[in-house]
Amino acid sequence: MAHTIGVIAGDGIGKEVIPAGIAAIEKATRGSGVSVSFSDLPWSCEYYLKHGRMMDEDGYERMGTFDALYMGALGAPGVSDAASAGLILGIRQKFDQYVNLRPMRLLAGLSSPLANRGAADIDMICVRENSEGEYSGAGGRVHQGLPIEVATDLSMMTRAGVERIQRFGCKLAQSRPRKLLTLVTKSNAQRHAMVMWDEIAAQIAREFPDVTWDKELVDAATARMVNRPESLDTIVATNLHADILSDLAAALAGSLGIAPTANINPERLYPSMFEPIHGSAFDIMGKGWANPVGTFWSVVMLLEHLGETGAAERVMKAVEHVTANPLLHTRDLGGTATTAQVTEAVCAQIAATSQSHLTIA
Repeated sequence: MAHTIGVIAGDGIGKEVIPAGIAAIEKATRGSGVSVSFSDLPWSCEYYLKHGRMMDEDGYERMGTFDALYMGALGAPGVSDAASAGLILGIRQKFDQYVNLRPMRLLAGLSSPLANRGAADIDMICVRENSEGEYSGAGGRVHQGLPIEVATDLSMMTRAGVERIQRFGCKLAQSRPRKLLTLVTKSNAQRHAMVMWDEIAAQIAREFPDVTWDKELVDAATARMVNRPESLDTIVATNLHADILSDLAAALAGSLGIAPTANINPERLYPSMFEPIHGSAFDIMGKGWANPVGTFWSVVMLLEHLGETGAAERVMKAVEHVTANPLLHTRDLGGTATTAQVTEAVCAQIAATSQSHLTIA
């Protein structure tokens, strides 16, 4: 089996952790009959400062030829967030990556603000609507710089968009042991789009009688995530709400540095994209402090998407083997290990389990 992956390392620590992820993929697939090739796409804020745009004019056409996309962080001093985010949002919309998945569970050996709870109590996944809603891109500015300046950002929801994300969330909940889904809303204040969101959710839920579901206002959901995380399993939320909640979930699991995300086109008409959720972190760039766990977990999701479940399992087991060792925790986790040390340890563990797998086979 052969797979092609387009790699956008991006900015800051993205350039440090993405090579670590590539090394993990190569270790996990070596000798298994799986061929994975990587193509570097040098699009970033650095590229923007040189060319006045975030990517080549034929960028979407080139990206569309890959089986998957693997992205680091984007963002740099001197480049507006609107410009850097435009590349990510553009990819998500152009390739109809309408599902954003962010899993959160406590990994072995990590300290959490919820330290009084056992790891078994926290195991959730956030299903984020990824193509419309609050990040639709609709809006604008007029009379810029004048006292009468006006700026608008419009949240746009379509019935088709809401139906497909709700149905995906129900199917995912159905596939998990607890078959539990929580719908996040704000229909008590946003009385049009969010009310439609709730109505469609109730309609779709009737198709899945074996799934137990409840509804939570987004502000209450933040408190529930902290106070009763064991009551949450599959969470479905809008683009903005899920963006915030999933970052909270990552912090509860120990650090933004460990969290992955997958931008999925479920129909596989276009490539899906995988990335760690942390930022470019220019303040630690070049110091060897970046935590590569988030990029390794993103690799797990990428390999699963490509159907390479054995390789994915070997990477995940290696990650948990390493996080269980306090000597291999990076600074964000309270340790002193470097990016290179964690990467070396994970790749060594992958190699060991891969050899064992091949010997047994």
